[in-house]
Amino acid sequence: MEILGVLAAMLSSALGGTAIGATRYLAGTLDPITIGAVRFSGGFIVLAVVALWRRHAWPPKRDWPGISSLGLLFFGLFPVLFNASLIYTTAARGALSLSTLPLLTMLVAAVLRVEPPTMRKIAGLLIAMAGVAVALGTSLATAPKGAWRGDLIMVAAAFCMALYSVWSRPFLSRTAPIPFVAFGMGVGAVCLSILAALNGGLAHLATLSAPQWIASGYLAIVCGAFIFFLWAFALGRAAPTLVAVSVTVNPVTASIFGVVFLDEQVSANLLVGLVAVLAGIAIASGASRRFGL
Repeated sequence: MEILGVLAAMLSSALGGTAIGATRYLAGTLDPITIGAVRFSGGFIVLAVVALWRRHAWPPKRDWPGISSLGLLFFGLFPVLFNASLIYTTAARGALSLSTLPLLTMLVAAVLRVEPPTMRKIAGLLIAMAGVAVALGTSLATAPKGAWRGDLIMVAAAFCMALYSVWSRPFLSRTAPIPFVAFGMGVGAVCLSILAALNGGLAHLATLSAPQWIASGYLAIVCGAFIFFLWAFALGRAAPTLVAVSVTVNPVTASIFGVVFLDEQVSANLLVGLVAVLAGIAIASGASRRFGL
């Protein structure tokens, strides 16, 4: 069911907002490559154990090159860009930049003739993005110096995610979500771990405090394994653009995380923005028509 895929994507995006906050928390101690290595190595272990326990079939050999390439893109390049952006910008601004994903996904899907754009999807997407801007209005006004660098890097990360979302669908028609994500994540984790070892990043793990280890574990289990399983599950059941528009939930949870843990300020517009985001997703997915709204 398409609506089930949209709901899974919304949960993935909501939890993804907390990943931005946890990454910001670790960014002062670990470099972007090491954070990615920790997140996806741990996530791979969790997913691989689950796949073996449930006796899922792994991807057919003819799909290995394609899934490996997607793994390098999404679990190799994407986390480096994602983590690097948060060195320069706030959690809220980073999440807002990531919310360009629906536009980028719609563009990629249209160019590759995977999914034609419709007025309903465009309208819902614009409403959801307007909700993001309203929710984060105050936070966007108080940016650190040079924040635009982080914003642009995050847009580049969103483009990687858009390509992954569109190119994953053929593989997900032949492989269950858990082994599909585990295979690609394992490829990305190996590459990131090698780079982290070469640049000395892994040695810094010994300096982590107990709260930082907890944050690392959260990134690996929840933000490494669970949210990417949900994303792949969603891509197997809904069109790429509908899955991508759910990422507008991300800035709301990121801003809440920033207020609670990072002393970042968010205005009272948050509730209004959240309503607009949910309305935009409902319009884009056609849920409003199903319920007669």
